[in-house]
Amino acid sequence: MKKLIPLVAIVLLASLPAIAQKQRQQAQPRSSSGGSVGGGHVPQHGPPPTRGARVNPQPPPRGDQRTAPTQRGYADRPGHPNAPHVHSDNTWIGHDSGRNDPRFHLDRPWEHGRFRGVIGPSHIYRLEGGDRERFRFGGFYFGVAPFEFDFVNDWLWDSDDIVLYEDPDHPGWYLAYNPRLGTYVHVLYLGP
Repeated sequence: MKKLIPLVAIVLLASLPAIAQKQRQQAQPRSSSGGSVGGGHVPQHGPPPTRGARVNPQPPPRGDQRTAPTQRGYADRPGHPNAPHVHSDNTWIGHDSGRNDPRFHLDRPWEHGRFRGVIGPSHIYRLEGGDRERFRFGGFYFGVAPFEFDFVNDWLWDSDDIVLYEDPDHPGWYLAYNPRLGTYVHVLYLGP
């Protein structure tokens, strides 16, 4: 009996992380259509190509259009982030501006080459440092689109997980998805 008590204690301690993860997932906000956001969910695919030519209805600002702040709201349900995000049913919220959005125009798409690592849900990368202008994982460097800087204020640049997806509408851009928060941003590959 004296040997059984320490064994039971070890098993209980080993199961605490799994119990905590389950409680975090259950605490995520839920909605009748779309489900929860974040909590470790990884979308099984990137967003589909946008049908139609929806572009931000506000006139573009003078100067560099790609640095213009995003004016719209993304919190489509109570408790959802006011940032582009993905529901637990793999619905991508906020990826709908279309191919003609001037913010995403690049004169030289893939200027630093194409990312040669794994793209999609089969590989999760860990951020290894940097900031929104230049961050790295796995020896690769990326930068967040300047007009989406506000969407990464709560990312942990030295420890968050990231999943990359190709952007089907904007050549040269990738989508960096943060499973902890359920949010994503457009990023440019800056090279190894």
